[in-house]
Amino acid sequence: MKTYEQTLQWMFAQLPYYQNKGNSAYRPGLERVEKLARYLGNPENAIKAIHIAGTNGKGSTAHMIASVLIESGYQVGLFISPHFLDYRERITINGKKISKQYVQKFIEQHYQFLVQWKISFFEMNMGLALSYFKAKKVDYVVIEVGLGGRLDATNIAKPILSIITNIGLDHTEYLGNSLEKIALEKAGIIKPNVPILVGEKQAKTQKVFESVSQSKKAPLFYSKNNLTIEKQFQNWPKYQHKNIQTAMSALKLIEKRERITLNIKQGIQNTNKKTTFLGRWQIVSRQPKVILDVAHNQEGFQEIINQLGLYSYDQLRLVMGFVKGRNHRELFEMLPQKSIWYLSSPRVERAKSIAELRDDISHHPLPKYQFFKTIEQAFEKAHTEAHPNDVVLVCGSTFVVAEILEKLQCES
Repeated sequence: MKTYEQTLQWMFAQLPYYQNKGNSAYRPGLERVEKLARYLGNPENAIKAIHIAGTNGKGSTAHMIASVLIESGYQVGLFISPHFLDYRERITINGKKISKQYVQKFIEQHYQFLVQWKISFFEMNMGLALSYFKAKKVDYVVIEVGLGGRLDATNIAKPILSIITNIGLDHTEYLGNSLEKIALEKAGIIKPNVPILVGEKQAKTQKVFESVSQSKKAPLFYSKNNLTIEKQFQNWPKYQHKNIQTAMSALKLIEKRERITLNIKQGIQNTNKKTTFLGRWQIVSRQPKVILDVAHNQEGFQEIINQLGLYSYDQLRLVMGFVKGRNHRELFEMLPQKSIWYLSSPRVERAKSIAELRDDISHHPLPKYQFFKTIEQAFEKAHTEAHPNDVVLVCGSTFVVAEILEKLQCES
């Protein structure tokens, strides 16, 4: 592979990855990634990690914690998924993306091993990230779980703190069809004698976390609900307050364990500046107000509905698309029925097709909706028809938001 673009094309095409293909690419288990880690010299052993799982909010919490550590003068690696505009968003140090040259060199150097052992796209990313962070001698690494926890490739990390933001009914086909089963999968990131912080205390999952933490002799903490936090972050969407509280509680534990002092409030306030933080109630226009949000499940939709309730607007215009594997009929029922819907299908193989969306709507008729060939066309129509006091909300999938971000970037 002579160029970075060819390398990236091989990574995406040669080894199917979950965010694009779904079921056929989901390959749980740690055997392959552990084999890769041994081959690479176990770089995870040289890294102080903060490992974050959860149904919603894990990405936001990861960015906030990374921002605070950066603000406090440390070299901080951040490993996230998926990306929006650039693959290299997944692997950053102090907000700077991994170089194209490093990605290309890593794949070329280890190509034979990756092919021989059929290392998956996500496992490859994890090995690349750990090697990069070790080579750059970072002080801390914040790692966002891809899916679940127990069998996720990120679970080879050696954390100083594990975090589970919350538990909701998402990815039930892989993780289980009850909160208790999903909690048990996510509790798989709990390591012996390593503190575990849970962001939300939920009656149905509390016993799961208590049982696993006791068996691992891992000190269990719950996020503290400090009401003064909301006053300090009035410009943030209200649904982020829980993530802010979780991040602050985590950072207090890190301070104590590491015997360091962190600039917590300033660091969280500067999350957008210090990291590549996108797609969470991201306001890209004021008249009309255009908002991008990656909400895609019931818990996420409930949060954005609550946030919309704080706004005064004339008409809500929803630009939406989905991927397969969720009950979108229930999501349609949740959203304001006086909305105007602009529906399409994102450019990924596991996208829900327009035909499938039509079938969903036949079971739950929407008062006013239109279908479009592309997400971009749906957005353009919504934006053209919107009046200054309307809200255009783009949501339903990370990939829907990514397509609009790409469009806006091209126009700027």
